[in-house]
Amino acid sequence: MIIVLKQNTDEKQLAHLTDWLTSHDLDIQTIKGSHSTVLGLVGDTSSVDIELLEALDIVESVKRIQEPYKKANRKFHPDDTVIKVGDTTVGGGTFTIMAGPCSVESEEQICSIAQSVKESGATVLRGGAFKPRTSPYAFQGLRADGIDLLIEAKEKTGLPIITEIMDLSQLPLFDNVDIIQVGARNMQNFELLKALGKTDKPILLKRGLAATISELLMSAEYIMAGGNEKVILCERGIRTFETATRNTLDLSAIPVLKEKTHLPVIIDPSHATGIAAMVKPMSLAAVAAGADGLIIEVHNDPRHAKCDGAQSITPDSFDTLAKQIHTLHGIVKEMY
Repeated sequence: MIIVLKQNTDEKQLAHLTDWLTSHDLDIQTIKGSHSTVLGLVGDTSSVDIELLEALDIVESVKRIQEPYKKANRKFHPDDTVIKVGDTTVGGGTFTIMAGPCSVESEEQICSIAQSVKESGATVLRGGAFKPRTSPYAFQGLRADGIDLLIEAKEKTGLPIITEIMDLSQLPLFDNVDIIQVGARNMQNFELLKALGKTDKPILLKRGLAATISELLMSAEYIMAGGNEKVILCERGIRTFETATRNTLDLSAIPVLKEKTHLPVIIDPSHATGIAAMVKPMSLAAVAAGADGLIIEVHNDPRHAKCDGAQSITPDSFDTLAKQIHTLHGIVKEMY
């Protein structure tokens, strides 16, 4: 349930209202927007009389929320969430480009790519240290050493870093990681999500291969229910019967999510298509659809990459694409 308050609300009346609601064992979340103040009520609201609330002088309107996700719901939080990461922000009209290799392979590789993508306009460095692979014989990443190399690249370039966590036991290794990524396979690893909810780090949550949008938002709710509201949603393609691409990039998820939630929405065109030549058109399409950013795989030698070279673009290609992205975003921003 949400209660929309009238402007210039009397503080004493508000205090009486919140005390009364608290007596009903309800958790109250106060959201002060640019145009109104909203009280979000979480808990069993069946005993709350809506007509009684609507009759109060300070109340503009009362609505029951049918969706099971509350904290992630735009009805609870009308304004876009903006997440600060280092010197950059995610959401709220800005456009964030995260770029880097699928996996960290060496000091020279990650530091070179980090410098290149920074010069081209990326504001977050991505790189896999722990790699979930379909085959147990495929390259699994450098693990803790990979995180150390990402931190070294961060120190040299100033770029905040994002990398994927695969298991709760790895969490202590992520102390100096700026954004923790939860991969598609872990979207419904609820114990991991609960633990991340107790951290104070931004979490990039990828949609599962066969997950609905509602299931993605419920997974975000797990994190937010633990107290961490710094959640970034990521559409990375879903599995369909189509085989021309690695996955099917659901660009319609962008406007749907924008309507349902206040959380930032990032698109991963690399994993969605699995084909380097398709990264550009899908990136530009995501910008046009209103995404808050992109996470793109960039490798200085894709043919010899240890992981997902077929979907990685070169630093030169990324440089050209980044310029086109920023130009298009400037145009799109005037339209939304």
